[in-house]
Amino acid sequence: MKKIFVMFLTLFFTVPGLADVNKKYVQSAEKYLNSVTGLSGDFIQTSNGKVAKGLFAMLRPGRVRLDYTNSKVQLISDGSDLYFFDKSLDQITTVPLTSTPAGILVRKNIDLQNADIVVTDTFDGKTTFALTMYLRDNKGLGHMTVVFDKNPVKLKSWTVVDATGVSTDVVFRNLKPKTDFDKNYFQISRHKTVSNAGADDFYK
Repeated sequence: MKKIFVMFLTLFFTVPGLADVNKKYVQSAEKYLNSVTGLSGDFIQTSNGKVAKGLFAMLRPGRVRLDYTNSKVQLISDGSDLYFFDKSLDQITTVPLTSTPAGILVRKNIDLQNADIVVTDTFDGKTTFALTMYLRDNKGLGHMTVVFDKNPVKLKSWTVVDATGVSTDVVFRNLKPKTDFDKNYFQISRHKTVSNAGADDFYK
């Protein structure tokens, strides 16, 4: 399961801009993401032929939680950092949330046009549209494609491709607005910290 964490870290590899960027879709995605306060639902993750399922929750700004079914692993962001929590070892690894796909989705202000996020391609499907993007200052680490339903605009899935070309797909299901999470829902209180990469200024 540690590979799951690595996939979340290796984001935004530089890719050629082979397709035109449709500003309408960029603006629609930006407007939608900024309108979302909290979500909860299910997810299915596929990578290297392996499938994992679980529960997904997010609360802007900065909080994310993924609980994997049949696994003693959690991914939780408390608004500052992302924690990979291995319950079987009572152990955590910590990284800044900005180095993950979720970091884009839960910023306080999401700017897909003028900030450090570079949208390289947009894709037009029958019922969906997608944006491929990377972080301007992190070329070489990986890239991310986020897929949205068109009508109404809603988060559907994301795909992260790391610097070695390994792809991790996360498809969301039954996403619904939710903000009334328990006070400590995005907190881990008992662990041994094995590494700490520092806080994340985007969420303070």
